[in-house]
Amino acid sequence: MDDFLVKFFPSVYEKKLHAKEDNYCKYNNQVLQLFTSAMFLAALLASFVASKVCDKAGRKWTIRWASLLFISGAVLMAGAVDPIMLICGRIVFGIGVGFGNEAVPLFLSEVAPPQHRGAVNILFQLFVTIGILIANIVNYFASQMHPWGWRFALGLAAGLAFVLFLGSFYITETPTSLIERKKYEEGKKILKKIRGVDDVDAEFNQLVNASEIAHQVKHPFKKLMKLSSLPPLIIAILLQIFQQFAGINAIMFYAPVLFQTVGFGNDAALLSSVITGLVNLFSTLVSIFLVDRVGRRVLLIEACFQMFITQSIVGGVLHAHLKSNSNSLGHGQAILVVLMVCVYVMGFAWSWGPLGWLIPSETFPMETRTAGFAFAVSSNMLMTFLIAQAFLSMLCQMRAMIFFFFAGWIVIMGLFAFFLLPETKNIPIDLMKERVWKQHRVWKKFMVDDDDQNAIEAAK
Repeated sequence: MDDFLVKFFPSVYEKKLHAKEDNYCKYNNQVLQLFTSAMFLAALLASFVASKVCDKAGRKWTIRWASLLFISGAVLMAGAVDPIMLICGRIVFGIGVGFGNEAVPLFLSEVAPPQHRGAVNILFQLFVTIGILIANIVNYFASQMHPWGWRFALGLAAGLAFVLFLGSFYITETPTSLIERKKYEEGKKILKKIRGVDDVDAEFNQLVNASEIAHQVKHPFKKLMKLSSLPPLIIAILLQIFQQFAGINAIMFYAPVLFQTVGFGNDAALLSSVITGLVNLFSTLVSIFLVDRVGRRVLLIEACFQMFITQSIVGGVLHAHLKSNSNSLGHGQAILVVLMVCVYVMGFAWSWGPLGWLIPSETFPMETRTAGFAFAVSSNMLMTFLIAQAFLSMLCQMRAMIFFFFAGWIVIMGLFAFFLLPETKNIPIDLMKERVWKQHRVWKKFMVDDDDQNAIEAAK
């Protein structure tokens, strides 16, 4: 928004006024990128603290703390008088993201029955896409509110965070978390409530047994470094790296910038980002319907073909027709770019987007679950930080070739999903080791008992 740029980033606003001089570089500013990326750096560090809070206080309290941090961050940003206050608000908001992204996927995986765990967990990603869509719509209308529309857009987050805060008083704690903290009677009561039946003895005993094993592990982060713990850890971290290097956040964060680059006006660019938000939302619904039917791997591999083709087409069109000092693409070419972006977003939204959170939340055993998921969250935030901080500079330096850069990563993602990613649909969380990792042609080699590994280490 021009009013926002004038107040905090006047040099960027001046570049924007002279956009014809260089289409690809008009928004290249490290402080502007820091406004976007600071949130994710804060979330990276906060995720490890959130892991401990999840263990000691439970998922419910971690979600409540996230909502309070969201409210504080939104108020700081909406009331900002200089870039430092603006970025401090973004950092506080980012700590909330670290807490929320740690607790919510775990919460959903632990309350869902195994046969519906995929669909329930993807509700997290579904409501993220709803949030993105709401943000795009708010930005479109707020851009007409001069000169304070940006304050409204940033401050509205506090209202939504307050809804989350109220909701944290109505949700139950997960049976897993209660049993983990030795609240057995309460855990069994909640298990009966969320399953809707009284006969939960088998599942309850399984959770108690897993909890007893978990309590024998005094240092879960150290346990994660054991050979038998590496497969889910490696998978979780690689999923987060690939999720970001597919280029989705470059598209979603900077959709208005991208659409202005190819020739749309300011308002039209914001409206185009609303369209991509709608595509993102409805495609996530597809994932909810398919994930427990066709499985995780099929969705991931199919999406790689789809995303590779669309990224290549966008890169090809821009490379051939949008030069640094040309005005814009032709009307038909610009429409083609928007369509390809939408098809790309479709593929990501029913695969790597939601499954990047689902798979790490369901593959760790109880004793390392919160610690392992903290690595997943922090890896995601680190990669998001790097992309958010670097994208505008990369766009300036690489021009259209940046889309081929992301396409190359998508090829690697497809090979990873085909050869290294096990299928986890319909398998109870606490049976993953026996039924997934010990059966996989690659990862079964890592599945040695801890006693055996300790003996190997002692022999060395």
